[in-house]
Amino acid sequence: MILFAAAVLLAMGRNPICTCGAIDLWVAGRDSPRTSQMLADWYSFSHIVHGFLFFAVLWLIAPGWPVERRFLVALFIEAAWEITENTPMVIDRYRTATAALGYTGDSVINSLSDILMMILGFLAARKLPLWASIAVVLFLELVPLLVIRDNLTLNVWMLLWPSDALRAWQAG
Repeated sequence: MILFAAAVLLAMGRNPICTCGAIDLWVAGRDSPRTSQMLADWYSFSHIVHGFLFFAVLWLIAPGWPVERRFLVALFIEAAWEITENTPMVIDRYRTATAALGYTGDSVINSLSDILMMILGFLAARKLPLWASIAVVLFLELVPLLVIRDNLTLNVWMLLWPSDALRAWQAG
């Protein structure tokens, strides 16, 4: 599924790596032109949270399924999201409705890293007790909220119900 997602993203015309020619491990800026182009950035935490959420939701709706099947469903959903997130329609939505004003989509390497981040979250959720999973998700949501004024919760909120007041707060 990961290779399929990479092939689809390349066929869609996504850049394999940053057009700057570099491959960095971490990009610290929310609005950097390298955000969503490198291996990891503040939004990588959102994909780890995806893994925790997919684990929880699939455990609730399909408790009889083996964990391997739930993992494959989570992997499919994340790969599908990475493809969908990089369509012109969603990229434009991010630019108009969220704090990601200059967003141009992800590089393929960033999308693949995001899928791996979801896998990390899913596997962690499988091993951690419930209280620790909740603590990790809260941490992964609160730290980016405090540092860059954005996180998965705000991203979803702004994509679905844009708020001028929230956008102004995020702009600082």
